[in-house]
Amino acid sequence: MEELKSALVGDKVGFVISKIELLAFQTSFDWEIGSGQVPVNGSLFPKEEFKKALESLSDAFKAGICVSELAALAHEGERLAGVTVPEGKISLATVCSIIINGALLKAGIPMDSRFGGLLQIRNQKPLRFVELIEYAGSSLDPSEVFITSRMTSVGEVAREGAGKVLANFREIPALCRPLAEKVISGLKQAGLGGLLVMGDTSQSVCEIPVELNKIGIILLGGLNPVAAAVEAGLEVENTAMSGVIEFENLIRFWEM
Repeated sequence: MEELKSALVGDKVGFVISKIELLAFQTSFDWEIGSGQVPVNGSLFPKEEFKKALESLSDAFKAGICVSELAALAHEGERLAGVTVPEGKISLATVCSIIINGALLKAGIPMDSRFGGLLQIRNQKPLRFVELIEYAGSSLDPSEVFITSRMTSVGEVAREGAGKVLANFREIPALCRPLAEKVISGLKQAGLGGLLVMGDTSQSVCEIPVELNKIGIILLGGLNPVAAAVEAGLEVENTAMSGVIEFENLIRFWEM
């Protein structure tokens, strides 16, 4: 089994960017009618620790360090985003930042997904990226790597306004800006956000250079609330970009 897991690492390089493109295509959410499929991340919590986990998660949700306040819950034996919840576990699905990729794709706007990284926050404002992993050159999802390595400090950002959060760097053509702003505004009205910064044409964003005639965009990582739970000492199994679920099946985190 160990050999089977390790033998195909060469084939998995670039797997993450392929997964992003696939999930963006599968995203069918229409912000004008509030219906369709939404991409999510999956997280498995021990059943007996879930109440404690909710307390850690709530700080990040309250501070807005998330893509959306909407989430989905499943208990052992139930299925969520195509995965059956194991015995003794509770599954939490958080909205993935690829919702913006998918919505812009449906609007005819091409988006280049470049990096996943750790974004330093100071005085509640984004300062710079301190770590980056390029999607096209990785066999692992950057968010999972940073969470497992305990490199985030989402809880500190939620409480004190300073620390490191999960973020993603994207680029779109500068000509698409008005339409992109309209689509992202529509998503926000539906309770789906994640946009942190939209830069100016060909201008660096948080110290990351941007290609000519393009605009840099920084999106918050959907797993930030879960990262806060891991920082609090909870054991969590994460699967970033686990699948899509119907928008109607999402509920506000505070209703859990």
